[in-house]
Amino acid sequence: MNGKRPWWKTAIGIVLTAAMLFPVYWMINVSLTPATQMRKSPPAWFPVNATFEGYQAVLSQQLPFLATSLVVGLGTVVLTVALAAPAAYSLAKLRPRGRGALNFILLIAQMIPGIIMAMGFYAIYLNLGILNTIPGLILADSTIAVPFGVLIFTAFMSGIPNELMQAAKIDGAGSWRTFRSVVMPVSRNSIVTVSLFAFLWAWSDFIFASTLDSGGSSKPITLGIYAYIGNNNQEWNSIMATAVVASIPAAVLLVLAQRYVAAGVTAGAVKD
Repeated sequence: MNGKRPWWKTAIGIVLTAAMLFPVYWMINVSLTPATQMRKSPPAWFPVNATFEGYQAVLSQQLPFLATSLVVGLGTVVLTVALAAPAAYSLAKLRPRGRGALNFILLIAQMIPGIIMAMGFYAIYLNLGILNTIPGLILADSTIAVPFGVLIFTAFMSGIPNELMQAAKIDGAGSWRTFRSVVMPVSRNSIVTVSLFAFLWAWSDFIFASTLDSGGSSKPITLGIYAYIGNNNQEWNSIMATAVVASIPAAVLLVLAQRYVAAGVTAGAVKD
């Protein structure tokens, strides 16, 4: 039997991939097109007279927003892993009472619209005095990532052989030491998966940012792009350059972590 893929399937795959990636290409193309040229006519299919003036505007105006998004994203990752991993370890290995109800609550939490949560956070943050702050954004973004993280960690940790846990107990390790020394080191794939999704959610968040940090001085890049469009609705090369720069961290992380993400998401899906 011939193991080669039919040519028409490859052609269809190329066409579909090109269609999905075309918006990315057009974003890069517009970011390199001179603003004076776009005022006279639509952008050409190729940036013949390419210019980096849009990227110069990004470096001079958008860097503080990028730095804020980076801090919020990394803070969300740390808080999510710190909360989700121990909770999942308890559900997967310690098996407390009511774990079925807890898993159901986690699923329900994933279905709550973000705008509803944002309005609730606004009232709470107003009383606590943490509106327009980076810690407030980190906490809000973590509420989206933690339920997902618990589900992923639980699926992965359920597949860890009990023999490893028993060996740790024989060596005198308690539950906490077993978690730190045995469970976490073998949960690398799930840690990378949860961290990546938590970072991407925080990096691309607009609802929480516009509701809880719209008047602050430290705004994330999503609000930076939004404000830039409102103030410079004719400078499309700068707008698209900002979008390109904002997409780079997420794209790099996806490329570097795709192998771990595939293993982490499918963990627990196949049982022997």
